[in-house]
Amino acid sequence: MVKGFSENEDKNNTEIKEPKKEKKGLAAFLKDKKFTYTLPGKKQINIFGSIVLGLNMILILLVILYLKNQEFHDFVFNVGR
Repeated sequence: MVKGFSENEDKNNTEIKEPKKEKKGLAAFLKDKKFTYTLPGKKQINIFGSIVLGLNMILILLVILYLKNQEFHDFVFNVGR
């Protein structure tokens, strides 16, 4: 008696193929689209940087005004109700 695989067995090498699921919705729309990411230019970086810095300066100014000016503090307190 020989150990191992028998030579008499049927060799079934056919793979079971799963049916492809059709993509629906946004996935179907984007299936053939090619998206590329481009780095922002120097002008765009400067614009966004200026906006961020400007908003931070306004926030700091409002916090200082809130802490130092009682009328502004009361205004914020009353509007927040």
